[in-house]
Amino acid sequence: YLRYGLSFSLSLLFILISHEMGHYIACRIYKVDATLPFFIPTPPMIGPAGTFGAFIKIRSPMPSRKAVFDIGVAGPIAGFIALVPVAITGVMTMQPAAPEQLANPSGIIFSDPLLMQAIAGLAGVDLSTSVGNAFYFAGWVGLLVTALNLIPSGQLDGGHAVFAVCGEAIHRWTGRIAFVLMASLSIIGWLYFNSPSGFLIAILLGIMMKIRHPVPWDQTPLDAKRKAVAFLTLIIFVLCFMPFPIKIL
Repeated sequence: YLRYGLSFSLSLLFILISHEMGHYIACRIYKVDATLPFFIPTPPMIGPAGTFGAFIKIRSPMPSRKAVFDIGVAGPIAGFIALVPVAITGVMTMQPAAPEQLANPSGIIFSDPLLMQAIAGLAGVDLSTSVGNAFYFAGWVGLLVTALNLIPSGQLDGGHAVFAVCGEAIHRWTGRIAFVLMASLSIIGWLYFNSPSGFLIAILLGIMMKIRHPVPWDQTPLDAKRKAVAFLTLIIFVLCFMPFPIKIL
């Protein structure tokens, strides 16, 4: 149990600290005052992952749209790079499920994001007949956290990226569209897939819509290189996002 717990917790903390240090190092490069990462612990009865993630607090204004973009995307890109080897290890070490587990599934079913499916396809692993392990679940939570942060709303990382690339007006509308889509998906997920997780995401996006994004004084548009990175970040979001992360049987 100790080995399993440490394999999960240390892997997940590695992903989370990589994400936040991506933000922090980018802040230092632009001389933006920011704290070191704070971790948000949760008791087991509230969240089985043991954490609601981590964050840094930015204590000075953003100087430019370029800084907003670089600081915003540095976190999810760093976190994604960190979680890939964890996800590969998790998929490669999965064991076949027992026949009675396949015949009588119960409890919580975790949806497999595209990245997990791609790794499993390349490795010849059948996710539908395999049992998750500590590394798989750490990678799974890391993918979920990355996807949530890349939703283009408010002051989420995806919101920073859209604000920097497209400007304030489009940022405001993408936040509204994201909320409507997620609210619709949460209802569909509850009615047809017995998945309640979408409601929590919709509530988060509803809160994000109420938070005004700070406007940097330098409004110079982004260069082509950063727009290419924005497209790469969109690909990361697609690989991580799950419309119905869990299903209750």
